[in-house]
Amino acid sequence: MKAPIAAKKDHIIETHGHSRQDPYYWMNDRENPEVINYLNEENTYTKEVMKKTETFQEDLFQEMKGRIKEDDQSVPYFKSGYFWYSRYEKGSEYPIYCRKKESLNNPEEIILDVNELAEGKSFFQVGGIAVSSDQNILAFAFDEVGRRIYSIKFKNLETGEILDFEIPKTTGNMTWATDSYVIFYSKQDAETLRSNQIYRYQLGDSLDQTTLVFEEKDEEFTCHVHKSKSQEIIFIHSESTISSEMRFIDAKIPFSEFKVLQERVPYLEYAADHYQDHFWIRTNNDAQNFKVVKAPVAAPQLENWEDFIPHRENVLFEDFDIFQDFFVSQERSNGLTQIRIQPWDGSQAHELEFDEETYTAWIGNNPEFDSVILRFGYNSLVSPSSTYDYHMVTKEKTLLKQQEVLGGYNQDEYQSARVWAKASDGVMVPISLVYKKDLFEPNGENPLLLYAYGSYGYSMDAYFSSTRLSLLDRGFVYAIAHIRGGEDLGRHWYEDGKLLKKKNTFTDFIACAEHLVEEKYTSPEHIYAMGGSAGGLLMGAVMNMRPDLFKGMIAAVPFVDVVTTMLDESIPLTTGEFKEWGNPKDQEYYDYMLSYSPYDNVEAKNYPNLLVTSGLHDSQVQYWEPTKWVAKLRDSKTDTNLLLLHTNMEAGHGGASGRFNALKELALEYTFLFKLENLIPEE
Repeated sequence: MKAPIAAKKDHIIETHGHSRQDPYYWMNDRENPEVINYLNEENTYTKEVMKKTETFQEDLFQEMKGRIKEDDQSVPYFKSGYFWYSRYEKGSEYPIYCRKKESLNNPEEIILDVNELAEGKSFFQVGGIAVSSDQNILAFAFDEVGRRIYSIKFKNLETGEILDFEIPKTTGNMTWATDSYVIFYSKQDAETLRSNQIYRYQLGDSLDQTTLVFEEKDEEFTCHVHKSKSQEIIFIHSESTISSEMRFIDAKIPFSEFKVLQERVPYLEYAADHYQDHFWIRTNNDAQNFKVVKAPVAAPQLENWEDFIPHRENVLFEDFDIFQDFFVSQERSNGLTQIRIQPWDGSQAHELEFDEETYTAWIGNNPEFDSVILRFGYNSLVSPSSTYDYHMVTKEKTLLKQQEVLGGYNQDEYQSARVWAKASDGVMVPISLVYKKDLFEPNGENPLLLYAYGSYGYSMDAYFSSTRLSLLDRGFVYAIAHIRGGEDLGRHWYEDGKLLKKKNTFTDFIACAEHLVEEKYTSPEHIYAMGGSAGGLLMGAVMNMRPDLFKGMIAAVPFVDVVTTMLDESIPLTTGEFKEWGNPKDQEYYDYMLSYSPYDNVEAKNYPNLLVTSGLHDSQVQYWEPTKWVAKLRDSKTDTNLLLLHTNMEAGHGGASGRFNALKELALEYTFLFKLENLIPEE
């Protein structure tokens, strides 16, 4: 079967006196039957190319599904007189939310069975749930398309009745006032999907009686609403890439006017929680790696901020939690997370100890102030995800649950490590990797999948994946490149991988791949790369810069048409990301973005094998970006390597809904790699 050939239509985009021809611009109309036909043709072509692997894909899907405990349950946590948890039943795709009053020995109450709500629907996702302060009314947000536009409904937990009333077109973000009648929620702009409004609704009112309490008019900002851990304060949090502003009211007085905590200032970021008569604030004020300050609720402005945990040059302050007797910090040093316990009485602070060379740890769900127990999470590339309770006085650690890998898993059979690659400017970049010991030889013949993200300051930590075992058990090495653009080594790591320094992200990734080749972990004949969303931009840029370095790539929902998207302020996310990528209406940024934008830099040359995935209803990266990119590559590339596009016609940015349906998409991606490595039996 021949690959689809997309029609080319003249479309000139002129900016700063520069003209770009975009022959596939017509594809950005999802209502155009010609577009839908082309997407279906690409899907048919991918299915035909991979047809001989369908049995293997199904077997691989069952293999990955078979490692997952189907009748699973989260670790319960105690809040407001109840133990709360979610569970899955065998054969079900969606969670069941439950609670037990006062004791785990008491009868279970199912507050929401998502399987019942999703029955007969091709896509269904619950975006959030919130229970009223009197514990009698459940609000839940759901999306039936995958575009992250949620409706909110209410369930009477005393009668089990789901009320007919519905609040449409929200972000899914919501929080209750103390009175259990008033709920605050956020809405997004209908065109750009920017979360820009906070509404107040009182149970029993009609939809036209909802009240707009705040509108974020700065197009570079988004806003959301949430409640403090103390449950006494309701916050509205506005934020851009470089600035924050919070408003607050007493949760017991929902009809009062919101007060500004600290007015927005460019390059001042902060986030606050509440305890007793102070706000506790994480901020970058004179602190690139962030610090913690406190401010009186009665006078919370910047001039009254008092340092509590000062700034440290080599420690990134990520998060905190407050207890009656302790202040708990989540920090990052040398690329690894630490959890630090600071008693209020001024006695010696201490850190939790972790033994592995590369791992991830995080503060868990701790809703109660009056507790000496800290719940935290831990995993690594070889240690399954674990939930612990830690006694902050006795320093005893109790394992509550470790992810169960069905079919048997012995972590001693696998090796994880951290190595460092020298970037083109001399900076050392960490790489976390894992492989199965008896299948690895340092001879350059191992297939290796190198993964990275590298944007928005998101650190890509080493984490455990039971599905990844399907790679490792077939001889693959799996590696994560902790490249600039994330915050893995501190705030400067992010700052050095954005705006006019964005190319550091791409050259770091190339340096990591070259290092793994030099150290004989793999070779250009066996190395593969994978990234999604902004990580898909990484794939496209690297593929243009060094197509010879990789045998294949997987680009999931890739952001690849950078300049055109950032010039169009009607597209979701565009205005809020000017401080991440730059505003191309400024020629300096236009020229720089144009120099790396994957779509704009496609050339007539050989490219690696490539699988691209997309979602028709994607709200984050519009489907037409990967679609146009593939069409242009088909027209330009000079090789006969595989070029496949798979568009999920019923989903958005996160792919298929449900815990098992998504595995079918992962099975396709892994099969693509195994096909290129000739690891599929009797294909």
